Amino acid sequence: MLKHYEIVEKQFVESNLDLGRVVVAIGPDTPEQRFIQAQFRIDDYDLASTLDPDEVPRLELVEGRLFLIWKVPFSATVVDTVELGVGVIGLAFTQDRLLYCRAAGEVSFSDREFRNVNSTKDAMLAFLLRTVRHFVGHLRVIKQISSELERKITVSMENRHLIQMFSLSENLVYYVDAIEGNTAVLTKLRGLGAQIGFQARHLEILDDIILENSQAARQANIYSTVLSGLMDARGTIVNNNMNVLLKNLTLINIVFLPLNLIASIGGMSEWSMMTAHIDWRISYCLFSLIMVVLGWTTWVFMKRIIERHNPSPEESGLSPSPNRKDGQ
Repeated sequence: MLKHYEIVEKQFVESNLDLGRVVVAIGPDTPEQRFIQAQFRIDDYDLASTLDPDEVPRLELVEGRLFLIWKVPFSATVVDTVELGVGVIGLAFTQDRLLYCRAAGEVSFSDREFRNVNSTKDAMLAFLLRTVRHFVGHLRVIKQISSELERKITVSMENRHLIQMFSLSENLVYYVDAIEGNTAVLTKLRGLGAQIGFQARHLEILDDIILENSQAARQANIYSTVLSGLMDARGTIVNNNMNVLLKNLTLINIVFLPLNLIASIGGMSEWSMMTAHIDWRISYCLFSLIMVVLGWTTWVFMKRIIERHNPSPEESGLSPSPNRKDGQ
């Protein structure tokens, strides 16, 4: 899909002509691809780069044509896991005409960064600034999601919230990579400002973009480090919550087990019937003795099975040599 825009009184106005100063291509089909290739001198490799979500950010300036591969964030989703999408958009600038090309999504000019746009250079810088601020906004959301997950993990005994935290940490790594890739593009663009024809105000805006992008990169690195560094601690919290639950259940069993045993022995009418010719004191003492013997036999049997599957260090050959001195 192709849309053409003109810049009229600092606003983007959609044009009915097929030669607008600003062209937006979203998932272009074959005829549209041929059109933008001819108008903006884009070869097949560069066009494929704009449609590849894994393409690395880069910048090229060849014979007056500026071409950028730029990383942009998608909307974050939280269902069973946290998904932070990062996509690619291509910007081509030639002969005072600007192209935005991407495989999916949209390009909106309604944000406040586009209020004071007088030229296509302003439109390009405004889009770069909007993307950086979009990343910063997502990082704020990431911090909120992380805080909410931490609160749930402290009282949870399930792995669901911990899995979401793992997913958040993994996806944040790709955010860091995208922001740092954009940093390299901005640095190179600043160095080519004179060749592109940037005025002093353009360079000032570009410096502000570089500064905000650096802050976003530092913030993303901090969040990524904190999430990955405390992941083991959060897993320990979940395990500790489970241990506390098992401890409480064990205490309940300890309280009711002897009561159940006494009630069971006292209510054995069949045993009383079978031992009617024996004094009840003797018969119940014999029954208690049999239970003790069976319990002890079961204990010894299970202990040997466990020791067979978990050999001691001496049996496994890992015991230290008696002639070996400490420190040698």
